[in-house]
Amino acid sequence: MTMMTAFEEVLALREGTPPPADEITITGADPVLDTRFRIAGTLAAVQAGVGVAVSDLWEMKTGRRQRIAVNVRHAAAGIRSAYRLQRPGSGGVFKDVVNSEHEATRTIAQPWPTKDGRWFLPHFGLPNLRERVLKVLGCEPTPASVAAAVAKRDGLELETAIDEARACGALVRTNKEWLSHSHGKILAQKPVVEIIKISGSAPESLPVSDRPLGGIRVLDNTRILAGPMAARTLAEHGADVLMVSAEHLPFVPEHVADTSHGKRSCFLDLRRSQDAAEMRTLVQSADVFTNSYRQGALARLGFGVEDVAAMRPGIIYVTISCYGADGPFSHRAGWEQMGQTVTGILHANGDGQPKLLPAPACDYTTGYLAAYGTLLALARRAREGGSYHVRVSLCQSGMFIYRQGQVAADIPSRPLTSEEIDDLRIESLTYSGPLRHLKPVLMLSETAPRWDRPTPKPGSDNAVWI
Repeated sequence: MTMMTAFEEVLALREGTPPPADEITITGADPVLDTRFRIAGTLAAVQAGVGVAVSDLWEMKTGRRQRIAVNVRHAAAGIRSAYRLQRPGSGGVFKDVVNSEHEATRTIAQPWPTKDGRWFLPHFGLPNLRERVLKVLGCEPTPASVAAAVAKRDGLELETAIDEARACGALVRTNKEWLSHSHGKILAQKPVVEIIKISGSAPESLPVSDRPLGGIRVLDNTRILAGPMAARTLAEHGADVLMVSAEHLPFVPEHVADTSHGKRSCFLDLRRSQDAAEMRTLVQSADVFTNSYRQGALARLGFGVEDVAAMRPGIIYVTISCYGADGPFSHRAGWEQMGQTVTGILHANGDGQPKLLPAPACDYTTGYLAAYGTLLALARRAREGGSYHVRVSLCQSGMFIYRQGQVAADIPSRPLTSEEIDDLRIESLTYSGPLRHLKPVLMLSETAPRWDRPTPKPGSDNAVWI
């Protein structure tokens, strides 16, 4: 059987006649970053898919299609966009933003050998998960202490203990092992993006606007990376994106700074009846509702997919998870590293020892796939009506990346130069001062992607639509 390319697999999700071959241009090739996996090329293919879906909507509005271009090297820069942030230092010279606490966490969120000869990666992302993992391991948050603690445990036993503690961590598996696992088998039967029609409603024409998504309202109930990237992508094309979080929820500052371009931000604590009522009012006039919380968390607060679809017939409800909606691992918390760890990427990326990719490729790929699925669902709603559930996961994206294979070892990598990165940077005046960050990677011939608003201060906007 002939394997589809990444772009062919993405485009297979789209309905209708194929776009003209000369409409899409993808230039460049891996390896750019320090891995043989084709992570930049895969992400470029997904972004090209986003471009096709945007062109579809533009054609619905104007009768015209657009030319689409993506540079693989630019996509490689985008996979590490949070590490490209710069703020003015002494003398006004812009310097890279470095989060020392985050960097310290990365030194312990690594694969460590277990008692039974396997490898295990514990995750320490947010303070609450960090404390749970340290409690299970009974150690201090230092590399030596974590390594010693993991070495005393069998791999599967530790994975089960982490799960029971509602913490985060996973056993390193080969790709073959994952595909033979009951959870991997379930995911292997699904497309890389699931678009499920959940109820009927009248077709909804796209709002009149000079932007592809102008007038589309997005409630962004996500945190950290994949989910915010999905909503940021929609903002690139003109959507009104309102981030909804709560003051008590922790966050990673550089990810908020990098994934919030073009958005507004409000605080609503859905445990409070008044705040929940405000959210219901927002839902009733929304077009898209994104959710990246642990399975069932928003449903317990009255904002699960069925709840939201009943409040707002015609909603596009987007679920972003680590392990997907079905299977024995679906309830587990997970981050980028878990997507790499269980699907075989970590095992295959190392040279005798499992090694993380040099960029959060599962997160970015998942974010863009979520945006792509949302765009396709909006087109379906305009044609035939209905409410839709779009589902993506880090593990599904990890499997997608793995399917693209690896570049031959004798092909040299061509790392990005500082000049290339500087050429991709733009400057915004945010609530915390000037910020240099990467501009959108995707190029369109008529409606160049852009963000109309700088990154906002968290919670600084009212919980209302413009």
